Amino acid sequence: MLLKNHSGLILECGTDEAGRGCLAGPVTAAAVILPKNFKNTVLNDSKQISEKKRMLLKPIIEEQALCFGVSHVFQEEIDTINILNASILAMHKSIAKLAPIPEFIIVDGNRFKTYPNIPHETIIKGDGKYLSIAAASVLAKTYRDLYMEKIHEEFPMYNWKKNKGYPTKEHRAAIKEFGITKYHRKTFRLLPEQLKLTL
Repeated sequence: MLLKNHSGLILECGTDEAGRGCLAGPVTAAAVILPKNFKNTVLNDSKQISEKKRMLLKPIIEEQALCFGVSHVFQEEIDTINILNASILAMHKSIAKLAPIPEFIIVDGNRFKTYPNIPHETIIKGDGKYLSIAAASVLAKTYRDLYMEKIHEEFPMYNWKKNKGYPTKEHRAAIKEFGITKYHRKTFRLLPEQLKLTL
């Protein structure tokens, strides 16, 4: 059973990201403030529920949340500032979209940079402990998946609609065969034998 609140404050926002370990596409974060009376028995860490259930939860969260924000940070910026900084930036950008402004932020994981004027706490495996972080994990994942399905149309040989940019055998084989696209993260180890990669 996921907990509703960590800080005891009403305007507590949960934040999480998706796509950190991908070879292509953005890292996407979401921030969500849920109402006090929010209930949902299906909602859990997005990695624990099926894609179908995530897509069903997406409009429920969007309708029932007090507010939510979603932000992509794209591959060019990931290559410039590194994936950890890009993940935190995406979370900050999502929090900046919230109105009302949260009184407290709970963050999935153990790394975060202080958001101006709002206290926060990092919670390891928070997406499996708190409803607002789980809701943020579902929105981050669904928004990112939909984006990857869209760019799949442009480069179908990498099968992003299935692997969403993660380093599957099939994705790596396609990189080996076709090289990389503008959507690939150039600072990531795209192939085990990186030296042979033709840009």
